[in-house]
Amino acid sequence: MAANYASVNNTQTSPYGSGDPYYNESTGYVTPHRPQVKKTSNWIKFGVPAAIVIIVGVVVGAVLGTRAANKNASESAAGSSAAATSAIGAKNDLGIFPTGTDSLYMLPLYPATTNTAAFTVPTFVSTNNPDYAWPQDPFQPSNPNPTQVRSDRPRLIAPSYKWAVLPQLIANDPYLSSWNNTIFGNASTYNALPPVAYYYDGGNGILDIARQIKQRVKAFSYVYRMTNDTKWVDRTWTELQNAAGNLTGGWGPDNSTKWNPTHFLDTAELTAAYGIAYDWLYDQWTSDQKASIVWTMIEYGLSNGLIAYSSNDPLYFGWWTNNTEGNWNCVCNNGLTMGSLAILGDDTSGTAQQLLSMTVTNALQNCALAPSSDGTWSETPDYWYFGTTGHAEMSASLLSATGSSYQLPDINPGFNLTSLFHMYVVGPGSLFNYGDTGPNKFTATANGLLFYGNYYNQPAYQLFQRDQADAPDPWSMFWYDPTVTGAYWDGLALDYFFNNNTDQWASMRSSWADENALFVAIKAGTLQNHQTHNDLDCGDFVMDALGTRWFGELGDGNYNAYGYFESDAQDSPRWLYYRKRTEGQNTVLIGAQNQNVLAAPTVQFDSSGTTQGPTTAFNAPNGSNAYFIADISSAYFNVTSLSRGIRLLNSRTQVLLQDEINAQASVMWRAQTNATVSISNSGLTATLTIGTQTVQVDLLNPPSGAQFTTMDAVRLSTDPPTPSGNPDQPNPGVTVLVISLPAGTYTLEVLMTPQWPGVSSTSYVTPSSVPLNQWSLTSHP
Repeated sequence: MAANYASVNNTQTSPYGSGDPYYNESTGYVTPHRPQVKKTSNWIKFGVPAAIVIIVGVVVGAVLGTRAANKNASESAAGSSAAATSAIGAKNDLGIFPTGTDSLYMLPLYPATTNTAAFTVPTFVSTNNPDYAWPQDPFQPSNPNPTQVRSDRPRLIAPSYKWAVLPQLIANDPYLSSWNNTIFGNASTYNALPPVAYYYDGGNGILDIARQIKQRVKAFSYVYRMTNDTKWVDRTWTELQNAAGNLTGGWGPDNSTKWNPTHFLDTAELTAAYGIAYDWLYDQWTSDQKASIVWTMIEYGLSNGLIAYSSNDPLYFGWWTNNTEGNWNCVCNNGLTMGSLAILGDDTSGTAQQLLSMTVTNALQNCALAPSSDGTWSETPDYWYFGTTGHAEMSASLLSATGSSYQLPDINPGFNLTSLFHMYVVGPGSLFNYGDTGPNKFTATANGLLFYGNYYNQPAYQLFQRDQADAPDPWSMFWYDPTVTGAYWDGLALDYFFNNNTDQWASMRSSWADENALFVAIKAGTLQNHQTHNDLDCGDFVMDALGTRWFGELGDGNYNAYGYFESDAQDSPRWLYYRKRTEGQNTVLIGAQNQNVLAAPTVQFDSSGTTQGPTTAFNAPNGSNAYFIADISSAYFNVTSLSRGIRLLNSRTQVLLQDEINAQASVMWRAQTNATVSISNSGLTATLTIGTQTVQVDLLNPPSGAQFTTMDAVRLSTDPPTPSGNPDQPNPGVTVLVISLPAGTYTLEVLMTPQWPGVSSTSYVTPSSVPLNQWSLTSHP
């Protein structure tokens, strides 16, 4: 069931918004609007600057999920502690793998090397050496219960036994050392700023500032525990007093709705922040301070959680508790759980205990079901960040505080695979970011991969995430296993097909470790049941090469626009906005009409199964290819048939996109690009240029009258108008490459050829025309 946000309080206010001047709203740029420059970033030495880190952006185990399976399957076969120590030492001598970070996409840059000794199979090395490995948690309850917590502090995420050995591990692991430096730097940056000011965004509520407070509390509390310098306790107290409205000028409404429970994400994130502060700094708080924090958390947070779970919820605080398998349920249940665990035993009201009897069960019925069976996040790739952060925080907090995660990571095998979803949805030109991309991330990172990697015994998850720009974070310091060695790409297939009831998409690339690699992703799937975050985009694709994105996504519309979240029905106002309409996607438009929301495509996929191996300097062998074909006829109203296929050619250096169309209305092939587009006199070749790089796009075997033209990325003149006072957002710098034809039967074959440096034009291929139903792994060069 899709969430109908417009029904809350009978208004047209959405749960997000762009009124905040710092809201990270999509600009409509397919390629991020920054200089085309790559450089070594400071994070390798000093950590990513705070603003970049913050804004850039799960196989069934034991009955109660107390621990993941033993690591026998992937641990090193080293027969002695000395051998294990040697393996870890060799890893640490190599240091941080990337030589820098791409300043355009904030993705790691790897050295081109064939040093297979350095880049080896992902492994958790078996060792008990305290210089390199976490000790076992001494808290091992025989019958875990959410309301029975460990006796020592902290309870949340990072128990005292981990803090005791963390300095030693930092001294012996380059990643932990780098992240530690970054967290200290971020804390100093936040410390120099005034407390987070109250700002109410009509659509987004106070979510951004709630997440900023949580972000600061995590950093301040971490640095205190690493230094014992009480100035960080004092600075945390100031932030808490501010959000409680106890400083001059107040902070929001002076009543129990101060933390905006009608947009419960806000309440949840602030409750989590207070829980972290209370727990991590527990021994430093005075009795009066503890009483104040507990009162504030209950008055503005947890008591509203009880209302959300009650039958007497007139303002609909708890709409997310029912049939909401997405980020809302994960974030809200997590905040209430972390806050309750933190004060359990000190809360004489019984509020915390009541909530813990509800949040875990509810999250199992909703949050835990958010990934599809293949790991695809049912909302969008960007909302994956919010949902998995909430899920990982809740699972880890329950595990550390009570000794069990109560099957939150296990009840849905898709959670084990959702890390793969994230890895494959990331290309050299950032995410295949179809649909809505959401508000500012702040505390929402991809560091759930570090927790999942350890929980599911999947070292590749940890190896992938540790190199990312958002890795430096207090949670990473405790979720990362410093015994991990190897390269995530060693043995990892270049292609993956995700196929489930609502999502059908494929990811194909020429390399995992080359920022200039060819990357293609394409989707079909249903157009409903994505929590009203999707576009009308069957057949949509992106393409990266030469270090940039050539065809890409426009991102969010205006979350405050009338009807934007009303529903995913055919007549929803959401589909009036260009960025959500079919014409705003990289697909075929028939009769200048939106696609049919009842679409039920069928898909086939095949791949040569190429894996990269240990080297970063990888060239795909002859015969290495993959293809995806979707019958998307059901997505259109005026077609007899319409199928789209895409494949990699010529050892993964070229791309062929082929459409077979039988339509009773006009046909328009569309692809959005930031490139400067130059079209040949024949109209059969388009040359795309970004910076000094070019891609040649050829229309092969053109039907009569077919040729390339360009259009601005704006709505068609025949489109129905947007609601009054709600214009489309501009898409500056975006050009739409177009092929327009009247109703008829056509095959459109579009060949995309990046102009690779040092490659002769004679090395490129022009494939023969092969019908989609005859495509195979050997049908093309």
